[in-house]
Amino acid sequence: MRCRVEFAPLRVEPRDDAEQVSQALLDEPLQVDGLHGEWAHVTTVYDYSAWIRRDALEEGEGTLPPPIDAEPFELARGFIGASYEWGGLSWSGIDCSGLVHIAYRLSGRLVPRDSWQQEATGTRVGAGDERQGDLVSYGSEERADHVAFWLGDGRILHATARDSLGVVEELEPAELTARRRAVIRLPERGIAAKAAPWQRRYRTRGRSSA
Repeated sequence: MRCRVEFAPLRVEPRDDAEQVSQALLDEPLQVDGLHGEWAHVTTVYDYSAWIRRDALEEGEGTLPPPIDAEPFELARGFIGASYEWGGLSWSGIDCSGLVHIAYRLSGRLVPRDSWQQEATGTRVGAGDERQGDLVSYGSEERADHVAFWLGDGRILHATARDSLGVVEELEPAELTARRRAVIRLPERGIAAKAAPWQRRYRTRGRSSA
């Protein structure tokens, strides 16, 4: 199955007022795990499970977009000015980890959807070794709850609900600096799609360092 609309909410429960945790995008491949009335429980190629309305699905093999030859942080800049939306993955509305996820996806690399998962997947970078395009995670001692691209010279690029800013490039705010957990670097080739037969054809290409 695949998504038949520009973007469709993925929700924690099969009802329209349930929390949106992500979105499925046009032509995105989805595995249907179960049905409940007008809803389908689906799993994405990056192993994220949630509920989607059945009328947002259609038969057929889904595809991910061809990779764009640019660094993820450069692609993320294309979303500057987009509004903040919890669980969003599009110009119409996007959240912090969604910005990271979709920027990497557009570059041809799959990474996890949520900030704590992104932090766990990356390698920690020592002070002084940061480079443009690394990620900065923020949160409590227990877990990350926010993520941004590091641009250098104290600047970050992220999606924030603060003051209705949305996606913005700015000096790292003091309140975030106080909550900083780590600077991390995600794998050059991202993560493989879930290793199930229906998904193997959708593995995305990594970028060569040559």
